[in-house]
Amino acid sequence: MTHPEPSRDDADEPRPNWLDKRRQKIADEIARNRRGEYTVPTWVLALALVVMVGAWVALIVLS
Repeated sequence: MTHPEPSRDDADEPRPNWLDKRRQKIADEIARNRRGEYTVPTWVLALALVVMVGAWVALIVLS
């Protein structure tokens, strides 16, 4: 009985584990940021909006 060959070309190399994938993901993000492709997280934008609206309301109420 024959065994099927692995479909991957790099069958000799071990599959990357969780830590290797995480390191590669972080390295890719750093490379994107250095190229200027960074974005501000949505929660930071929402927090900034809440702070600005809160300050505006406080200014109106307290004056």
